[in-house]
Amino acid sequence: MSERHHGTTSGGAPQLGEPLAIEFANTYYAVRGHHREGIGTPTHLMTWLHDNSGSLGLNVERSELAARVDAAEVTAFRVLRAAIRGIAQAVADEQPPHAHDVRTLNRISAGAPRWPELEVVDGECSISERARNDIVSGALARIARDAIRILGSPLRDDLRACHGPGCVLFFVKDHPRQEWCSAACGNRARAARHYRRHHHQSLATADEDG
Repeated sequence: MSERHHGTTSGGAPQLGEPLAIEFANTYYAVRGHHREGIGTPTHLMTWLHDNSGSLGLNVERSELAARVDAAEVTAFRVLRAAIRGIAQAVADEQPPHAHDVRTLNRISAGAPRWPELEVVDGECSISERARNDIVSGALARIARDAIRILGSPLRDDLRACHGPGCVLFFVKDHPRQEWCSAACGNRARAARHYRRHHHQSLATADEDG
């Protein structure tokens, strides 16, 4: 299994190198079993967008993002994240997703249509992508479309919810034997199993001695 290591944004959200929509879903995470919010403020959301600008197709300075992200955008992104997490959990549990989550995902995906344009500069042709709405709305729709790409294709068969102790992250398996979102979660799970095994053995020995 290839190792994955936790990186973080300044908001604390893990960066595991997952597909864009799953990376975004994982901005709701846990530290030692305590749930944390990785995009709870405009600054945290702006930082996450900037850190993932390559995947989002954003070519924008941090200062421009900061001027465009406010509390309303935080709410909109969290609504999308809740829908993605709801569908991802249903897929991981082999259950049908809730219709409300599906409607939310489709509505947001359609909210900021993008299209390619051919540009000619100094006689050279290139393709640029245009968005009907502003860059933040475009990023929101881009995440929604990536979620649809994952959840509506065979890739969803490799989507898993991490069962590491206290973890609430999702991941797409990149190896048949992968069980956890990262090496750190795998280490915690093995340590927990080791503790339970030896604890039960100690109790059994104590019962025999008694």
